[in-house]
Amino acid sequence: MNKANHPHDVIVSGIHLELTAGLKAHVREKMQRLFRHEGHIVRLKVELECDRQHDVEHKFIAKGHIVIHGPDINATVEADECYKAIDLLVDKLDQGLRKRHGLHKDKRNHPRAIEFPGVALPKAI
Repeated sequence: MNKANHPHDVIVSGIHLELTAGLKAHVREKMQRLFRHEGHIVRLKVELECDRQHDVEHKFIAKGHIVIHGPDINATVEADECYKAIDLLVDKLDQGLRKRHGLHKDKRNHPRAIEFPGVALPKAI
């Protein structure tokens, strides 16, 4: 489990893109929002890609992969600016974490009757 004083494992990689110190710092700063919501994140991997093949203008693709206990969460976004792609990626990953948390909360709070065949249990009031 990640503690408040333990640094979080954020891996940032670039494909056809030179990662500057400012770009890495921006990614780490924005990803801290995800760690505040979910403390059980094991690892967070971010890939930034610059695609120049199809368009004259650059298109930036940001891919995020959250390794967490249970099913992992993946997201991909495209934008015309790298910083905009990072912001959209954080929003999409945050939405995935919220959805996952809501599903677990519903599952945990689901009122289901427990039945034991042949045993008489007192009813709770």
